[in-house]
Amino acid sequence: MSLSEILALFTRLGVTAFGGPVAHIALMRHEFVARHRWLSDEKFVELIGLTNLIPGPNSTEIAIHLGYERAGWRGSVLAGVGFIVPAVLITLGIAWFYGEYGTLPAVRALLFGIKPAIIAVIVFAIFPLFKTAVNSYGKAIAAAATLALCFLGMSEVLVMLGVGLIFALAKRFTVRDSTRGLHSLAPIFLLQPLFTGGAAALNTKLFLIFLKIGSILYGSGYVLFAFLDAELVARGLLSRPQLLDAVAVGQLTPGPVFSAVTFIGYQINGFGGAIVSTIAIFLPSFVFVIATHSLLPKLKKSTMFSAFLSGVNAASLAIMLYALAGMSRDTFVHWSAFLIAAGAGLGLYFFKSLGSTYVVLFGACTGTLLSYLNIV
Repeated sequence: MSLSEILALFTRLGVTAFGGPVAHIALMRHEFVARHRWLSDEKFVELIGLTNLIPGPNSTEIAIHLGYERAGWRGSVLAGVGFIVPAVLITLGIAWFYGEYGTLPAVRALLFGIKPAIIAVIVFAIFPLFKTAVNSYGKAIAAAATLALCFLGMSEVLVMLGVGLIFALAKRFTVRDSTRGLHSLAPIFLLQPLFTGGAAALNTKLFLIFLKIGSILYGSGYVLFAFLDAELVARGLLSRPQLLDAVAVGQLTPGPVFSAVTFIGYQINGFGGAIVSTIAIFLPSFVFVIATHSLLPKLKKSTMFSAFLSGVNAASLAIMLYALAGMSRDTFVHWSAFLIAAGAGLGLYFFKSLGSTYVVLFGACTGTLLSYLNIV
């Protein structure tokens, strides 16, 4: 597969990937495991587990991993860019509209139909992954315990790391690894205009704030907004109503939730602020993924790390199930949502090669039609 084909595939996915990180991962599993057969479910689960061990937006990092699988670091860069850029461009358009008119475009009818269709995709993705990752009594117990602890309100990241540690310690011995080293990334050029002129100091501040957040933030993109409240609202750079609108933008646009940062950067310092903020929040993900992906074969030779990753994989799938439960509560608020999910599920069941784009379009068109008929 050529680099241009990789870019085209992930760009198409970036345009249609609604629903948040868990939905994005399910869509990627449907496209690249079930449909295009780039890799096995076992390998895909490994990538999920590895992604959960590093900071940054999970679904974006899965996209970067998948690109690396096909074409090395060049493939990873193009896959990540393809997945991110559509959301960034859409968010820039919304940010301009918001700046001009002070409101957000209404897309509730679209989202009403898209969400249950995405739920169907998640269900069809999560159970095959469970069969792969939770293949022993010990892993089943770990997954059940993870699910219970998440419902009790414990930190998902801490639970996942705790399960991995228990699995590693169960091996009862220590093995030394020499698995150090990082791939270097090419420097970023052509950004000088963003750091010149009267806006330079503010753009530099935004770059450093978002680079820090992208380097230390664990969990889903929704955790991002707590960081933004502390880093921007508390410092007076952004109002809380603007932050809440940014949350809405992150949820109503396709692609990574982190694209909300584009909206925030634009509100603070226009186009330059949007570009600088976007680059800064996503840059650490590329560095972390390219570094860890190349280390995975060496790390897997460590019996202890392999056990740790097995525990993390089982816990990660349980966390996805927990997220699915939360999404379902917010989605199935009307009987017609069940019908949309059932229709999408039947399509996925009878047409194995059905692209995720068609599932999303089915949901969007159905939601719009129901709204037009005043059924919802």
